[in-house]
Amino acid sequence: MLAEIKGLNEECGIFGIWGHEEAATLTYYGLHSLQHRGQEGAGIVVGGNGTLQFHKGLGLVTEVFSRGELEQLTGMAAIGHVRYSTAGGGGYTNVQPLLFRSQGGSLALAHNGNLVNADELRFRLEQQGSIFQTTSDTEVLAHLIKRSDEPILKERIKEALTHLRGAFAFLILTETEMYIALDPHGFRPLSLGRLGEAYVVASETCAFDVIGATYEREVEPGELIMINKQGVRSERFAPRVARSICSMEYIYFARPDSNVDGINIHTARKNLGKRLAFEAPVEADVVTGVPDSSISVAIGYAEATCIPYELGLIKNRYVGRTFIQPSQSLREQGVKMKLSPVRGVVAGKRVVMVDDSIVRGTTSKRIVRMLREAGATEVHVRISSPPITHPCFYGIDTSTKEELIAANHTIEQIRQLIEADSLAFLSPEGLLQAIGRPNDSVNCGQCLACFTGQYPTKIGGEHVGTCVQTSWCEY
Repeated sequence: MLAEIKGLNEECGIFGIWGHEEAATLTYYGLHSLQHRGQEGAGIVVGGNGTLQFHKGLGLVTEVFSRGELEQLTGMAAIGHVRYSTAGGGGYTNVQPLLFRSQGGSLALAHNGNLVNADELRFRLEQQGSIFQTTSDTEVLAHLIKRSDEPILKERIKEALTHLRGAFAFLILTETEMYIALDPHGFRPLSLGRLGEAYVVASETCAFDVIGATYEREVEPGELIMINKQGVRSERFAPRVARSICSMEYIYFARPDSNVDGINIHTARKNLGKRLAFEAPVEADVVTGVPDSSISVAIGYAEATCIPYELGLIKNRYVGRTFIQPSQSLREQGVKMKLSPVRGVVAGKRVVMVDDSIVRGTTSKRIVRMLREAGATEVHVRISSPPITHPCFYGIDTSTKEELIAANHTIEQIRQLIEADSLAFLSPEGLLQAIGRPNDSVNCGQCLACFTGQYPTKIGGEHVGTCVQTSWCEY
């Protein structure tokens, strides 16, 4: 559950398909499998029949498409999006895909990530006469494409992408083509697959499993893929740089049945638990994980320590993730609605409570209290990530150090604040080794900025922290 990523929001999820007569329905199922990546809104744009049709709305996928809307979306191609508002805030107008119509044709955009230079680009575009319809950073790309002087759309897209800085995975749909683009650092996962003769693309491979598609490969950082009736073509819009995939994908965001950059998430999380047991063992009677993402970690911790694993906390499946709630007061109210301790498991026991992160500390404190109220004699908290000491600018909703408890307190102070008997975090080195990227190359293909302050790109015109390798920081 990422007990405290109630403030690290899950960026978004995107899905696309080209060349299937049931494109809209398959996109619906794909988005449903990506619902964990965003719960504020969802939308689908369908094309391939000479025009683009769309439907979007606020709420879960099943709520947005609950009255036969899919039957009205006909075509052989579609892109879809589930949203958590990172940049630009919420509201219907910011729900994606965004659809733009002009005399030159229509264009739809779906975006996962966050552009760190969006405000700068937006100001410049407005000075040149652009009028924005949303407050989303995604709209910036549409204006850059429209203002390009390149003669064909593919080249206009490539030129526009070179102006963007930060994390972005884009799906672009026109009446005749689909484009797929991933930022040069590859902050976000994006996979390509096949369903018969159709091509599919998704933020996570679990979406392929749901519709019966076969995984083909990862979209490469800095790659632009064009799909149309003539087939698939791949080009680069940026030079190759070291990959910086977000570590939180492995720790929390992705579903356990997904593979991210060739690494299975459940296996990675079990290994995190085993490494955590090696770094921070403790005498206890039972190990329990905070649902859902910490379950795999807790199993690994239990296996490594030979302490029994039990379901000490039960999740109410009909309540959304607490971090998804847009305000802190709603997040706090949602904790008890979401989790219940199993008294018969924890009463009279020394409990190891495994979670994946601590952001603000409020949720961890409430869970520790719930376990004690259920009769736990001791509660030892183990976290499968390093302390989050720096804000993320690439699509996770922690924009200031003030809201990060580890940026302002020692581990001992945090232990006291959450009222645990002991507290330990996984080390950055342990994180990399457990996931499968030992520390023998530059940042090992993962972004660790929220733990180390070493940002792969410029933030607001300046490097925040010291990059491991300065050549990363320009593209």
